Amino acid sequence: MNTKLILGFLDTVARNNNRPWFLEHKKEYNICKADFEADITRAIAEIATIDAEVAHLTAKDCIYRFNRDTRFSPDKSPYKRHFGALICAKGRKSLRGGYYIHLQPGHSFIAIGSYWLPTPILTACRNEIMGNIDLWRKAVEAGPFVRYFGYPGEGGMNDDEMSDRGFGIAMLKTAPKGFPRDYPYIDYLRMKDYCCWKRVPDSLFDAPDWPHQLLKYFEAAKPMMDMMNSVIDDYE
Repeated sequence: MNTKLILGFLDTVARNNNRPWFLEHKKEYNICKADFEADITRAIAEIATIDAEVAHLTAKDCIYRFNRDTRFSPDKSPYKRHFGALICAKGRKSLRGGYYIHLQPGHSFIAIGSYWLPTPILTACRNEIMGNIDLWRKAVEAGPFVRYFGYPGEGGMNDDEMSDRGFGIAMLKTAPKGFPRDYPYIDYLRMKDYCCWKRVPDSLFDAPDWPHQLLKYFEAAKPMMDMMNSVIDDYE
């Protein structure tokens, strides 16, 4: 991937986030987009070695639009400041968990899992965890998982900043309704999402084998995601 070109373009977009400027630089955008698509195609093939369910995907199934949805945001800037792709077996619009790659100057990261779920599915996920707590703990308390992502609620993420790693973007202050407050593993039920992430240096994407370098993170988080996807699949 020509990381220098892409990051340079994204940095310039952040300083010139308006439609007239973008139209004047559409050719540069198309070059960056094509380069990103080519490497996401490589990432799909690499991830398919540990998760055959994604093997059928194309880069266009995974890459998010560069235009922002500004309908409910006070920030009316028309374009994103990053390139992002969700490699998910049922596509980027699915509720199902997947492998997310985010390229942004100084703020690149990867994430695995589901970051937003409707209440009925979230409740079902919590019940799944309680009913299979030993299997769940084996997945999220394993050495590599904790080393890469930590424990629930240790990190944080919002529109302005994020921790270097994290497991759970948001947490309830107490037990969710209908669940016992004295449950010994209540932190896993207080989670409002089942997503883990890790910041990575922009320079990682310069490496010819960067998709392979990310595989250790994806593989460590896959058992957690698989448990949640087994629940989500019942609803989709």
